[in-house]
Amino acid sequence: MSTRRLLKAAEAVREVVSMAILTAVRDPRVRDVTVTRAEMAPDMRSATVYVSVMGSPAKQQTALRGLANSAGFLQSRIADSIETRYTPKLRFELDKGVKHALEIDQMLREVLPPEPVAAESGSPTGLDATGPDATGPDATGPHAADAETQDGADEPDDAHGKETGDGAEADEFS
Repeated sequence: MSTRRLLKAAEAVREVVSMAILTAVRDPRVRDVTVTRAEMAPDMRSATVYVSVMGSPAKQQTALRGLANSAGFLQSRIADSIETRYTPKLRFELDKGVKHALEIDQMLREVLPPEPVAAESGSPTGLDATGPDATGPDATGPHAADAETQDGADEPDDAHGKETGDGAEADEFS
């Protein structure tokens, strides 16, 4: 049962826990931890916090033990910032979504043909400055001369940003 109230409470728990892990938890085992989501029980007495931990499986298990030991501290942070009848008891689990996404990406890279590489012209976009519509300092196309003559055309004549060609605009605001 995912009611709006449960979803809002879960989001609030996720925010409080993630900020507390980032700023207040001093356990050296809790490093490189990202809170991905939280789920509240229908009675709002417990919450499951899903985390992603960068590193080896051993480092992931160490981080989970550190989080389990910090659960009381994190629950007190939740009680301070969220007003509910009960402070939810926290349970931490590894979020397998990130790992599965990386595995699927790797499988797709093995199965699908490689994407064509852009032409090597020295330009980061693969475009060179010699095409028919090229502009800029290195351009050689028919519009290259237009770009050079328009360089100063859009700049105002005085330092206040007003055109003073016939004096009419400058006198209006004086």
